[in-house]
Amino acid sequence: MLLTLAILAVILRRVPFSALAAALAEADYRTFLALMIPNTLFYFGWDTLVLAVAVRWFHGPVRYRDLLPVRASSYVVGFFNTNLGRGALAAYLCRRLHAPFLELGSTVIFLVLTEYTQLVLWSMLGIIGFRAEVTRSLLVVAAAVAGVWVVVRIVLAPRRWTIVRTLRLATFRQYGAIVLLRAPMFLVSLCLHYYAAHAFGIRIPFVQMLTFLPVIFMLAALPVTVAHLGTTQAAWIFFFSQYASAPRLLAFSLAAHLVFAATRAIVGVLWLPSAYFDLVPARGGDRLPAC
Repeated sequence: MLLTLAILAVILRRVPFSALAAALAEADYRTFLALMIPNTLFYFGWDTLVLAVAVRWFHGPVRYRDLLPVRASSYVVGFFNTNLGRGALAAYLCRRLHAPFLELGSTVIFLVLTEYTQLVLWSMLGIIGFRAEVTRSLLVVAAAVAGVWVVVRIVLAPRRWTIVRTLRLATFRQYGAIVLLRAPMFLVSLCLHYYAAHAFGIRIPFVQMLTFLPVIFMLAALPVTVAHLGTTQAAWIFFFSQYASAPRLLAFSLAAHLVFAATRAIVGVLWLPSAYFDLVPARGGDRLPAC
């Protein structure tokens, strides 16, 4: 909470509230919402598909539609804290699939690792086409992710700990398959963010968007601020300040973040009754066993 407030305070000291309000008032919300709401819905559907594939590989058969409530419900918790959302996902799957919590937690870690990997790969693709001083710092991010891979495969995966079970069982082919399977999620989001920015009068070259949007998404995924506020907005201003004014970038990043978070939360709330009755079928009936 304090970090979120501190980052937002620094940003708002640089961006006058009147300029931010003007940028918000001038936006074309019809175009913006027509792009960003479908982006969130597509993300939800494809994210559930990735989850279903991983669960089938490491825990047994499960229907795609049976995972929709759990994926949606975890977004509600994740709105406040990313790690709590991931924990809620593992806990629900534990009850739903009758599998040990830590084993499912290892699959969640596997999915997080592949998510960061594919974002780094997209960013590296952008660097190939766009060479600039600021992009050199992104090589540090790539090196850090490569270091995590070394630790995972050499240090952690061989151990018999339950929390690294999926990391131990997963083959390099499965790692690569999940990374590739995630690709449409980012590609769709990239294209829709590119055109949605036009609704706020922002024209960012596509290659620059390809280079830096993955980094912004990685920062947004870090569980260091409340509802991912602050870090995302600061990143938009830092990476794209040469293409638009700070008030417009702040307005767009706030609006995009709000629509993405709110749409996911609404979807999650709509699925909550289904998730609840899945775990507690009926009064007097047997609940799913505890983990």
